[in-house]
Amino acid sequence: MELHHEFTVPVPVDDAWRALLDVERIAPCMPGATVDDYDGKTVTGSVKVKVGPITVTYRGTAVFEEQDESAHRMVLIANGKETRGQGTARATVTGTLAERDGGTAVSVRTDLTVTGRPAQFGRGVMAEVGDKLVGQFAECLARRLEEPTERTEPPEAVEPLQPAQPGQAVQPAQPVEPIDLLRTAGPPVAKRVAVAVATAVLVLVFVRIRRHRHA
Repeated sequence: MELHHEFTVPVPVDDAWRALLDVERIAPCMPGATVDDYDGKTVTGSVKVKVGPITVTYRGTAVFEEQDESAHRMVLIANGKETRGQGTARATVTGTLAERDGGTAVSVRTDLTVTGRPAQFGRGVMAEVGDKLVGQFAECLARRLEEPTERTEPPEAVEPLQPAQPGQAVQPAQPVEPIDLLRTAGPPVAKRVAVAVATAVLVLVFVRIRRHRHA
């Protein structure tokens, strides 16, 4: 499925470009994600997704296939697999940045393929979830980009946040909460899950009745 999202951040395009390539700095803004390592091109980590009472963890890599600074365009290819299951996720993410009213408009196009439990919700729900997650990411990123002007400590007392060095592990400041599909997408997903559960229960009851009659 193809998804398209846009958001803006209140900094010039060159600053936004550098920030989006600073994996250590933006890692806490990625919902459900944990970054374990970054070597300057490949990010290794995991993403947790909660579907009702079930939490699915995907582990994998994301590789920057293209970083065109002059055009402010990047292409990221991500692959992941469930740690306990056969589900997979693959995404080709193309991001472009453009100056807009003193800030930066970010356009993200994602070609996403998902198998396993989260795939049952289809494009409509996944797009809605994507919209909300991108919104959360944009708000968090904007806050982080504004931090230097909001600090009250003298400059020499502030330890600058440096990008991760090649081969350096990136540790989250606190345990990462999984992406809760039911809470994020709201009623549409909840209804689908309810229908799926009810159907599964009816099938199970029907099978048991048949087995009992044939016994």
